[in-house]
Amino acid sequence: MSSPTIGQLEREISNRIRSLYNIELGLRPSKINCHFFHGELAITLENAVSKIEQVLIKSGSDILAEQVRIDINRIIIPQIQDLIEEVIGKPILDLISHTNLTTGRTGMIVFIGNLPEVRNPQAIPKAHKKKVAGSNSNAF
Repeated sequence: MSSPTIGQLEREISNRIRSLYNIELGLRPSKINCHFFHGELAITLENAVSKIEQVLIKSGSDILAEQVRIDINRIIIPQIQDLIEEVIGKPILDLISHTNLTTGRTGMIVFIGNLPEVRNPQAIPKAHKKKVAGSNSNAF
């Protein structure tokens, strides 16, 4: 069995996050972007805020809405970490997430030690440039 492409891994992670949000939170983010970089994975979600959070924000209960988000993250972030580790076959070093309750956007940066094995590593931004730059240390 051959290794997947980086695009296949990115789509698989996006699809699994979409499914997780639907099953666990009853949410269907309208757009999920997932892109690998050297040592990191960036994920963005649009329309990732629950109805209750939206209602709380509109009613002026911003602090309560933020507490609800903290509790949601406490539940959902470990599940996102697990699904990413399962897809890429590598451990995650750290995951940073922030949701803007006003715009409904969520951004995540996932730190991984080593890039997953893929058929097209040259398609990962900065992955191949760092190797080239590292091979000629007198370039600058």
